[in-house]
Amino acid sequence: MTKAKLLKKKILSQSKEWEVFSTILNLESEQLDELFDITQEITRENFNNVLKIYIPTKRFPAISITGNECKLECEHCNKKYLKGMKPIVRAKELERFLLDLYKKGGVGALISGGSMENGSVPLLKFLDTIKKVKKETRLIINTHTGLLNEATAKKLADAKVDIVSFDINMDKEVVRNIYHLDIELNEYKRAINLLKKYKLNIVPHICIGLHYGKLHKELDSIRFIKETNINPSLIVIIVLIPPKDSKIKFELPIPEDIAKVISFLRIVFPMTEISLGCMRPRGKIKTDIEKLAIKAGITRIEIPSRETLIWLKEFNSKIQYKYFSACCAIPEKLEKIAESNKLDIKRYIKI
Repeated sequence: MTKAKLLKKKILSQSKEWEVFSTILNLESEQLDELFDITQEITRENFNNVLKIYIPTKRFPAISITGNECKLECEHCNKKYLKGMKPIVRAKELERFLLDLYKKGGVGALISGGSMENGSVPLLKFLDTIKKVKKETRLIINTHTGLLNEATAKKLADAKVDIVSFDINMDKEVVRNIYHLDIELNEYKRAINLLKKYKLNIVPHICIGLHYGKLHKELDSIRFIKETNINPSLIVIIVLIPPKDSKIKFELPIPEDIAKVISFLRIVFPMTEISLGCMRPRGKIKTDIEKLAIKAGITRIEIPSRETLIWLKEFNSKIQYKYFSACCAIPEKLEKIAESNKLDIKRYIKI
C-alpha cells in the first residue's frame, strides 16, 4: 500500500493525530495525485465547484502608514513591499483619501506599514480616523497589525475594522534571523488572545518557504492556528519570493512542497476557505504553484495567470468563477460589496 493510500485510510478512519498528517510532507511527487483526490473531494463537498478570483485594482489600494520606513528590515522583504503601497503617514490625510476613495466607487483598503522593533505596526493613532470612515462609508478595512498591544486591539474593535490579517510563524530561527525579532514565540499567542478577546475577525497568513526557501515549521504554524481556537473562516497562504539583495541566500520554494502544506491545511480545516495570496514567485513557476494549489484545495486566488485559468477549465469542466475587486482576505458576508465581472478585470487578466 502506498503512503498516500495509507494516509487516506487513516484520514477516512477519522484519525486526527498530527503525526499522521505530517506524513504528507514525505510523499513523493508521483504520489501526490492520490493526495489530491482527497483534497479535491473535501473541497467540492464543502465549497462546490467555485473558485473566487480577487483583483484588488485601484478600488482596493494598499496603504502604508509608515511610508517606506520599517524598523525590522526583514531579510525576505527589506522594505521592498512597502514601496508598492501608497504612503500615507498622517491621520487627516488617510481620512481624506479613504472618503475620496469611497466617493469614486472604492471597495476598501488594506491599512498596513512597516514594523516597530517589537513587531507591531503603529496603527493606534490612525484608528479614530478609521472609526470615522467606517461610520460614514461601506469601505471594507483590512489591517495588518503585527504583534499588537491591548490598547490597539481594543481600538481596532471600537473602529469596527473588518479584517485583521495576522502573519503567523512558529519557526524561532525565522523569527530571529529573518524577521530580526528578539521575542519568544509565545508573543504570537498573546497577540492572538487579545484579538480573540475583542472579537476581531482574524485572518491568519502563513508564508511558505521563509526558512531560506525550504519547508521547516509551516505545519507548526497550522497546528498553532488549530490549538489556539482561532476558528478562522479563511486562511491565506503566501509564498516566499527569494530577494535579490539579501545577504542571506534563499532558494526558490518547490511548488510540490507548497501544495503539500496546502493539502495538510485543507485536511485539518475542511470547512475553512483557503486563499493563495498575491505574494508568490512570478514567471513560469507562478503557474505551477497555482495549478498545484488548486489541486490541493484552495477556494480563493489573487491575480491568477491566464494559463492557470485555461488549464482549470480542462482540469474541472464544472468549475465556476466569481470575481471580486478586492484583496483576497475579505469576509464572505461582505463579498457583495466587492463583486465584479469578467469585463471589469479583463485588463488585469487576459481571460
